[in-house]
Amino acid sequence: MVRAKKFLGQHFLNDKNIAAKIVDALDASTGKILEIGPGTGVLTRLLLQRNKNLKLVEIDRESIDFLIATYPQIKQDLYKDDFLKMDINKLFDGENFSIIGNFPYNISSQILFKIIDHKELVPEVVGMVQKEVAERMTSLPGKKTYGILSVLLQRWYNIEYLFTVDEHVFTPPPQVKSAVVKMTRNDRLEMQCDEQLFIKIVKTTFNQRRKIIRNSIKPLLDDRPFEHAFLNLRPEQLSIPQFIGLTNEVEKILC
Repeated sequence: MVRAKKFLGQHFLNDKNIAAKIVDALDASTGKILEIGPGTGVLTRLLLQRNKNLKLVEIDRESIDFLIATYPQIKQDLYKDDFLKMDINKLFDGENFSIIGNFPYNISSQILFKIIDHKELVPEVVGMVQKEVAERMTSLPGKKTYGILSVLLQRWYNIEYLFTVDEHVFTPPPQVKSAVVKMTRNDRLEMQCDEQLFIKIVKTTFNQRRKIIRNSIKPLLDDRPFEHAFLNLRPEQLSIPQFIGLTNEVEKILC
């Protein structure tokens, strides 16, 4: 039996019906799937039944040994690695693939940001995250939960909050509720502004979300004079197109 390790943020799903709902939510139109953090294999078993081109990445040695003993056919496709550090471009020889997993809560946002960095490779994601994170992912402008994750993910993906998962279906039970979300790559191919500056403005303004934008972006402007209709608003009031417009205007000042 695999012991859940607190430092890895492990909470193993033990409900087979919920596992089936998670796997059923994945279209996997590419035919290629990467499972992140398979743990005890509750999703792996179902994925093996439905897809032959499955790869897995797991950092926990005990889980790896258990998975290989239980599903020996995956040995060549199971990577002992840290998803956040590995080069995922080589996993399927540069071809697109879907991602699925019960993401460790302590690094779920980092996993999502890495997926954004490889958005051209990953058309679809189905993942279990902390309910609070799922609410931020799907939040709209004007809500308290609307923030960095909302803007950066929704720029490139359509995101669905599929269902909430109670604590009692995990071993050990987490202190919070969980949720399953689905991300599907949208049809936006271009940023329509400087992407790095866009990210910097989004992060800068939301990291000081109690300030109006005029005050939070002062350091980015190096005291250059700048006037814009959005400067007296707070970041949660701006839609993604408005952030893009603001970015383009800031870029003109910096050039």
